[in-house]
Amino acid sequence: MLRRTMCKSFIFLLLMLLILGIRVVSSFTTSILCARIPGLSHVQRALCTESPDAVVALAMGHVAGAEECQHQFRGHRWNCTQVWKKEVFGHIIVVGSKEAAFTYAIASAGAVHSIVAACARGNISLCGCDRAPLSQHDQTSSKSPSLRQDWKWGGCSADIGFGMKFARKFLDAREIEGDARSLMNLHNNRVGRKLVKNLLRTECKCHGVSGSCVMRTCWKSLPTMRAIGDVLMKKHTRARPVMGIHDEGKLVLINRKRGRMVVNPAKAQRPKRLELVYLQPSPNYCERDVNLGSLGTMGRRCNRTARGIEGCDLLCCGRGYNTHQINRTWQCRCKFQWCCHVQCDICHEHFEEYTCK
Repeated sequence: MLRRTMCKSFIFLLLMLLILGIRVVSSFTTSILCARIPGLSHVQRALCTESPDAVVALAMGHVAGAEECQHQFRGHRWNCTQVWKKEVFGHIIVVGSKEAAFTYAIASAGAVHSIVAACARGNISLCGCDRAPLSQHDQTSSKSPSLRQDWKWGGCSADIGFGMKFARKFLDAREIEGDARSLMNLHNNRVGRKLVKNLLRTECKCHGVSGSCVMRTCWKSLPTMRAIGDVLMKKHTRARPVMGIHDEGKLVLINRKRGRMVVNPAKAQRPKRLELVYLQPSPNYCERDVNLGSLGTMGRRCNRTARGIEGCDLLCCGRGYNTHQINRTWQCRCKFQWCCHVQCDICHEHFEEYTCK
């Protein structure tokens, strides 16, 4: 299933690369190809025609977000498989659950991350390195007074402003319904974008004779997708339930009291800018239900000795598991023999594999 998902994403990327290649030849042809991409709104198609190179980077960011999502949930009942199986830029997951919140946030973060990285490489014509001087706040935030005197702002800083702006314009353009789910998606999209900005790192290079650090040039660099995914996973566990106030067009937090959800719109609090929010409780994901975004856990590999969620007892939802005897043979301890032959031993391994019933 994962291979099928990535294959469709790869086909989509080939189409995007084709758009990039003919961009300077025919804007008319570009608009035709953008019109054929499934799941795009009118605004998204216009952005695709105007900035196909940025959309290429954004699509690659979506793939990176999908891979990180599958890594973070690899041992869970819901493992982020086939999330983007039909439309790369379409709506994700029917139920407004914690998992949907994470998915929108990681997709948004991946889009920003990939666009900013492409800007630094010179792959997008509308952006490059951020040459803006270091803000006064950042200059005075250092604990050591000497550091404010012996370093300067330079290098190729991440153009986070362009990345966040383009990702917001493109991804938020699909949330046009104005209902509670759209408000939830917009909020979680913003969480993903803001997180990339907050996790920017300051890197420096020393200049001086014989390795001395008389002067340093510093710049802002992107965090890794793994660092972003790790932080979002913690936010997923602390996601807050919300409800939509339609006449005001906003989300408010729901407080849980004595097993009931209680909310007073007049006194309700708004969710924080960097916390994930959801509208509906998550299903148990034990049984297959496509309408709920659940593929079930039948056939999933599990760890017989683990006590966590990846253990066979929890992952298989109490249905039990099957034991498979696996024999594997491969070439090992290969050595180069002069001249010119590689000689390898044949290694054997026998192990057990467990899958949910």
